[in-house]
Amino acid sequence: MLWMLSAYLIIMNIAGLFFMGIDKAKAKRHAWRIPEKMLFLVSMLGGSAGTWAGMYLFRHKTRHWQFVIGMPSILIFHIILAVYVLYRLLG
Repeated sequence: MLWMLSAYLIIMNIAGLFFMGIDKAKAKRHAWRIPEKMLFLVSMLGGSAGTWAGMYLFRHKTRHWQFVIGMPSILIFHIILAVYVLYRLLG
């Protein structure tokens, strides 16, 4: 069970990083963009660390307060949730 959750979180974080990179590349070319709702959805579904890392790796969405405040907030929530779940499973 724990390995499946770990695999899911790895995949979602890679997806978050990937989506931020794609959206930045599309922004440079003035092409169709990935909707901000999708970026937040990936983050809320477990990809918060990857999405946040992608923001700063690609220097993308770092001037948008929704992302500057929202992504770390989602990550903090995920960390608290993970600590709680691990405490309940192992305690």
